[in-house]
Formats: sequence, C-alpha cells, structure tokens
Amino acid sequence: MTHVVDDFMTRGVHTIGTQSPLSDAHRLMNEHAIRHLPVLEGGKLVGVVSMRDLHLIETLKGVDPKEVAVEEAMSQDAYTVPPGTTLLEVARTMAMHKYGSAVIASKGRVEGIFTTVDALKALETLLATPQAEATPSPRRKTTPRQLGKKGARTTAKRPTAKSASKRPSRKAAPARKRGGG
Repeated sequence: MTHVVDDFMTRGVHTIGTQSPLSDAHRLMNEHAIRHLPVLEGGKLVGVVSMRDLHLIETLKGVDPKEVAVEEAMSQDAYTVPPGTTLLEVARTMAMHKYGSAVIASKGRVEGIFTTVDALKALETLLATPQAEATPSPRRKTTPRQLGKKGARTTAKRPTAKSASKRPSRKAAPARKRGGG
C-alpha cells in the first residue's frame, strides 16, 4: 500500500500575510504551538516562515518585531508538493535537504502542511500497523549450547565463581615436538 502525504499532513493550517509584523507571526506560533507558517499574498502561497527564521532576524541590531514585515524573514522557496505525493518522496526530499516542512498546495492554495513532527507521527503509525509487526525481524543465530531438549532455546548461564570451583580442572595437553632436522 502506497501512503500519500495527505494521509499525515496537518490540515488546519495557520497562515500569515507578507506584510504582517514578525510579532504577529510569533504570537500565532506560540498560541498554536507550531514552528512553521506558510506566507500568503493575495491568498496565494509565496513562502514559509519558521520560528528559526524569526529568531535569526530578531537577533539583528535595530530590529523591532512590531515593525519588520514577515516577508523580510520568510523563505521564498518553500518546499511545496501537490496533494497525492507519496510519503516516501516527501520524507526523502525533506531528509536530503534538511527541510523542516513541506507545504501541500494545489494551484497556489495551501491545503496542508507536513512537518517533521507529522513525519514522526507517520513513522509511529506505520511502525505500529500489523503489517510492520508481521514482517520478520532479524533473528539471532542459535548456537548448539543455547538449544535444550527438542530444540527449544534456553538461556545459557555463565559460570559463577562458586560453580566454577566445583568443576574438575582440565590439564593442559603436552606441547608437541616439531619434527625437523
């Protein structure tokens, strides 16, 4: 079964306009516990701003978050995919380029966002499915010592100092002489 990004994206996407102040972006992110906001202009996607982008701009001297517009901090080349894109493709691209999010958009309209948190939730869901559990896990090799009666595994016990003293000691075999001449 092929999974698509739509199955795991966040649908109720919060967005912000290009001319909104950085302080508004901060407020939205803090209120909704999110780290990425798609940036819109006239209802169309033009970029994405992250919490990291905001912190970077705000550390510059003379920057007032109430006066600087979001367009000054946003990334214009947001990673955008259409609905129906395979989860494998999105995850692979995000990992390769170290993207924190993918905006799911159709004809410039934002339909969802897929973040690293969504990716971890997808991973959890996929690993918890019966298909994942049915996949055989690599088995450790069984040594003859670990086999008990009728081929059942037993836990091999290591000798303790007490049990080692009860065993008869072995004598070393005499050294062989090399022939030669």
